[in-house]
Amino acid sequence: MIYRFRVILDNDTEDDVFRDLEIRETDTMEDLHNIITQSFGFDGMEMASFYISDDEWNQGEEIAMFDMSEAGNEVKMMSTTIIKDIVHEASPKLIYVYDFLSMWTFYVELAEIVEEAQGTDYPNLMFVHGQIPDEAPDKTFEAEEDDAFNEFDDDLDIDDYENLDFDENWN
Repeated sequence: MIYRFRVILDNDTEDDVFRDLEIRETDTMEDLHNIITQSFGFDGMEMASFYISDDEWNQGEEIAMFDMSEAGNEVKMMSTTIIKDIVHEASPKLIYVYDFLSMWTFYVELAEIVEEAQGTDYPNLMFVHGQIPDEAPDKTFEAEEDDAFNEFDDDLDIDDYENLDFDENWN
């Protein structure tokens, strides 16, 4: 079977930048990495990783290009991970990060699964929309709001020196 993906650049502009591509379900995640980098005009020489994602695009398990993990923390490798083992109709979304210094970030979504077309070479770039900017869009990292947490709320009366122990009365 052939997997059709839409790969969308995560940017904060009004201009959509995406590529539609086809790849065999039995190809590796490294093959998917290669067609993504080629279709967006990258040389493919930078570090990259895929991350399994949920419906809200939350980053999950990593599928890395190179094994940089420490002993006991095994990471799936692109070169040995088959696409259909990661992506399927029940789990159709991935996040792809290329060049960890620039943080080019893409949303990769399985659009459909079709029969292989005779005479078509795969992987296949089907459609190109938008031009990739010269520099990666800036990323804003924000923590979720947690109104219930107050780092200074420790129920101590700082004016009541009699009930403070040595460590709390140190200064």
